[in-house]
Amino acid sequence: MEPTVRPLGVLSRAWNFAPLLFSAGILLGGNGLFGTLVAVRANLEGFGPSFVGYVGTAYFIGFGAGCLFVPWLIRRAGHIRVFAAFCALCAIGALLMVLVIHPVVWLVVRMIMGICFSGLLSIVESWLNAQSERGDRGRILSIYRIVDLLFVTSGQFVLPWVGAVGFDIFAVVAMIYCLSLLPLTLSRQKTPPVPTSATLNIRRSYMISPLASIGCVTIGLTNSAFRMVGPLYAQEMGLAVAQVATFMSLGIVGGAVTQYPLGWLSDRMNRRGVLMLTTGLAALSGLYMTVFADSSEMALMVGAFMFGAFSSPLYSLSVAHANDFAEPEDFIDLSATLMLFYSAGAIVGPTLAAWVLEVAAPSYFFLYMTVLHGSLILFIIYRMGRRATVPMSAKKRFVGLLRTSPMLMRWATGHTASGAAQTESVSSSQASGR
Repeated sequence: MEPTVRPLGVLSRAWNFAPLLFSAGILLGGNGLFGTLVAVRANLEGFGPSFVGYVGTAYFIGFGAGCLFVPWLIRRAGHIRVFAAFCALCAIGALLMVLVIHPVVWLVVRMIMGICFSGLLSIVESWLNAQSERGDRGRILSIYRIVDLLFVTSGQFVLPWVGAVGFDIFAVVAMIYCLSLLPLTLSRQKTPPVPTSATLNIRRSYMISPLASIGCVTIGLTNSAFRMVGPLYAQEMGLAVAQVATFMSLGIVGGAVTQYPLGWLSDRMNRRGVLMLTTGLAALSGLYMTVFADSSEMALMVGAFMFGAFSSPLYSLSVAHANDFAEPEDFIDLSATLMLFYSAGAIVGPTLAAWVLEVAAPSYFFLYMTVLHGSLILFIIYRMGRRATVPMSAKKRFVGLLRTSPMLMRWATGHTASGAAQTESVSSSQASGR
């Protein structure tokens, strides 16, 4: 008799993905570090708040463009070659920005880096998706989120360690981008299938869930502003570089802490009610920052944690709400379109927030957030009067999402879709039994 081979546990299988996860973590950590560095250094160079907003907008324009043509480029050159080329471009871009400190150069470089990161993260996530088993995708996604949290949070503290002035920090960022090449390119994993271009049916996606569509635009307006312009706000509030890193890290950690508790709650209650509660708490967090942030450094840090805790999960809650009303065959296209809605807000958000920061007092930065979240609450109330709540039996399971690339959306919603199909199968069997 042949010995029985026990299947590997999910942690053992996750270890097989270690090279991919390390590449992803290094990329995400380097990108988080560089985003904060660009805002801080632009302020030190005297470019002004508006320019910091333009840089954030340029990045998201590039990211959105990359979502459209990166699949074609991968089909033409292959995963490894495109990954290596994009890492090289990011490293070159980081060095070019310190060698040529000029606003136009910085805008062009950040747009190109947006394109590159759209491709880099799509490649890593398509690899993870292709190598994970259907039943493990949710767990692998959770591990990926932990890697994201650890590396992005840790990356923030490289800035005060090296310093924002001079050439060194840009060289460190370039080395981080090059380092991310090693785990993935030396991996023995099979090359994943070539990703397909996203199908975008904007009208249909909006009709499936107007609330999720408007919600993603709003969240793009606010969360991108915090990520891209938040370091400048922290500087304007008198924080040193080390404190700016802590401020941004607390916002990231806050979102990670509350994502799954709020998702769990939304699976068991009226999802729109949880979405409205979370949006209301995000608005109150912005109001708190508007009123109390200048009272002490501790108030600033507490406010950053609170804002991240209630604003970051709104994207995943919005996607989960849209999936409640969608058919399984709609999940992938719907998710790609919701990411487009988020990107549309993210393109505009940094510029608007930077303009508010420039023409008004720094405290108005979070008043901008409060007004947008307050407007979303009003729209939620309006939609609650227009459509009945989804029955508990028809709800799709909440999945916490990173806003990295369309491939992650396909991966996560593919997992959700399989779960939905299983639920429908069980429901059909129960119905036939009755």
